[in-house]
Amino acid sequence: MKLDLKIQPLNSWMKINHEPLLIAGPCSAETEEQLLATAHLLAKTGKVSVLRAGIWKPRTRPGEFEGIGSIGLEWLKRAKAETGLPTAVEVANAKHVEEALNAGVDILWIGARSTVNPFTVQEIADALKGVDVPVMVKNPVNPDLSLWIGALERINAAGITKLAAIHRGFSSFEKSAFRNEPHWDLAISLKTLAPELPMINDPSHICGNRELIPYIAQKALDMDMQGLMIESHIDPSVAWTDAKQQLTPSALSELMDHLTQRKPEVKNAEVKDKMAELRKEIDKIDDQIISKMAERMAVVEKIGAYKRDNNVTILQVTRWDEILHKRTSYAKALKLSTDFTEKLLELMHHESIRKQTEIMNNSTVAEA
Repeated sequence: MKLDLKIQPLNSWMKINHEPLLIAGPCSAETEEQLLATAHLLAKTGKVSVLRAGIWKPRTRPGEFEGIGSIGLEWLKRAKAETGLPTAVEVANAKHVEEALNAGVDILWIGARSTVNPFTVQEIADALKGVDVPVMVKNPVNPDLSLWIGALERINAAGITKLAAIHRGFSSFEKSAFRNEPHWDLAISLKTLAPELPMINDPSHICGNRELIPYIAQKALDMDMQGLMIESHIDPSVAWTDAKQQLTPSALSELMDHLTQRKPEVKNAEVKDKMAELRKEIDKIDDQIISKMAERMAVVEKIGAYKRDNNVTILQVTRWDEILHKRTSYAKALKLSTDFTEKLLELMHHESIRKQTEIMNNSTVAEA
């Protein structure tokens, strides 16, 4: 089921100076000199379409730098006048919206900490009624697709049709190489539900360090995302916030030169025919897999009935361990990743338990 969003195409409200779309600028506007110098260097690359800067910074704990505040909007106005770059800022309440619009900010975005709270999103949506301004909505901090969709729907219901989503990753208790886990599956789910919704990737916040940004940026483009939002500072070593994930304008320019922009559709007739042929093979194999899954579940139901009739528990840990060990070893030999195999086996195991639970709870006892 598709989302019922009324959205204008990205190219109707966003002037893209260079492919792919790049929104760049410092994590925080710190001083007028820092913002202007960074803006001029970014504009000079010819690859940046929008200048971004944090004016109000929601921090996890008080006492840290929480943004320069409203004075930074005047610096952004000057940067726009001098470079010609439209500007974008994060807003977290109605007052932010009012001040940003009065200062001539071109694009607003709603941050992850705001998206997670429907009350906050609704306050922002109410402040946007009757206003024709582009709004980008970052995914919520936690991996909850419904919250992300709800925020987009609230903003769209306020009359905002120049709408985009920003994929910036999700918090996780598990330690990994990333600051925020990408959870590409959630981004793909949103794209599937709203294929017309532009999606922009934020590799800076996913990575948390500049070394991983090229990898995530390229993967985002390969996932058919429409652009990138990357933090850039004239001297990241002295940045007041998120120093490790910011790039200098020159490093950002070099990064963009090494990214490959691929097309979502194949136009070459020969390639198109070959792709169609290979996809037919996949369709055939998928049908076989589903057929075999149905056969497997039929056997599972027979086992469930046997367990019910003989008072045997549904879960048998030793059997599950045996399956997991044997199948992952076999899959590894066939060059399938262990992670994929384990997830697939767990999915089948959960469905097997569900089916056997239904049978076990059936009051009708099968005849011996």
